[in-house]
Order: sequence, then structure tokens, then C-alpha cells
Amino acid sequence: MSSRPRPVTQCQEPRGWFGRLTLHRMNKSHSKLTDWGLSHLTIQPEFIILDVGCGGGRTISKLAALATGGKVFGVDYSAESVDVSQKLNAQAIQEGRVDVRQAAVSQLPFEENTFDLITAVETHFWWPDLPNDLKEVFRVTKSGGQLAIIAEVYKGATAAASRLVEKFAAKTGLQMLTPDEHRDLLRNAGYGDIQITAVSEKGWMVAIGRKP
Repeated sequence: MSSRPRPVTQCQEPRGWFGRLTLHRMNKSHSKLTDWGLSHLTIQPEFIILDVGCGGGRTISKLAALATGGKVFGVDYSAESVDVSQKLNAQAIQEGRVDVRQAAVSQLPFEENTFDLITAVETHFWWPDLPNDLKEVFRVTKSGGQLAIIAEVYKGATAAASRLVEKFAAKTGLQMLTPDEHRDLLRNAGYGDIQITAVSEKGWMVAIGRKP
């Protein structure tokens, strides 16, 4: 007996007016988490950065404020997300400091060894082929560059939100991983110098790896 495909949620792929509402809510609700995750990184003004699964574009604006002499790219496979991100970052786009494109993580439209830093905020657990998608992210990371995965839920956290999401993960299709599983995921993609910081009572986690 064949199983029915799981419905695509608005968090996974925002669509229509409700998708836009979801994106604006995400921009607000993920802001503190993003600041916390980025605080574990040293971002130089000249960095070339990619935000994968850029959603409503708030992370792009935060990164652009730090990489003042570099450039920040954002990609998302949701057309709604790209449109909202472009509008939020319109001035920086006009100045040539930001570029937002519609693209899938499985096939990034960039050359090898392009980015000093790649961020993924609240998105990697929706990627269609996580191990291979991480290898695609690794491909476009510069030698010595970093990947930072930031999430507000992870498997095994004591936070109520994490426990609830973990309970229904099989139904929603969201891929829940423990901190150690994140470490293995980054290592298998090719990253080294891996650092995992997890706050169990909040469910927050940042996993950082560096390309040799």
C-alpha cells in the first residue's frame, strides 16, 4: 500500500497571503535566536555570505549590517520568500550589497569556493536530502570558510517546543537530529573544527563547521 505524500507546510514553503503572514511572523519570532546564533561567529566586514533558506529576509539584513564591505546572498525555493526578502532588503539590493535568488539547496547557483560564511536558520530540517544537500553547501564554501546551522528545536532538548515538534516529526516530515547527529552530519559533508552549542531548556542549537 502506497503512503500519501505529506502536505507541504507554510513553514516549509510559504505560499500566498498566509505564507507572507508566516514570513513576517518568522522574521519577528526568529530574531533573538538568530542574534544568539550569529554571536558564536566572527564576521569580517569584507565577507561574502550566503543565507540558505532565507525566508523573510531578516537574517540577510542582519548579516548585511555586519558585512558592510562584502556582499550577502540569499536563496529560497519559495517564490513568496524571495519576494518578501527582496522587499525587506530593497535598499541594500539597490546598493549592490545584497542579492536574493530563487533556488533550491540541492542545486545552488554558485561556483565552488565562493563563500566565507554560509548560514542556515530554521531551515535545514526541511531540506529534501539533508546529507547530500550539506555536501552541496560544502561545495560553495571557501577553504577556511564556515557553515553555521541555527535552530530553535533539536532532538533530545528538554524545551517544551522541542518535545512537541519531536513528537509529531514523523507526521510533518521535519528531520529532528541530536547535537551529536549534527556533528556527524557536518563531518560527513567534509567540515572540520566542528563546534556545537546547545541550550536544552530553550531548545536552541548552533552547529558550526569549517571547510579545510
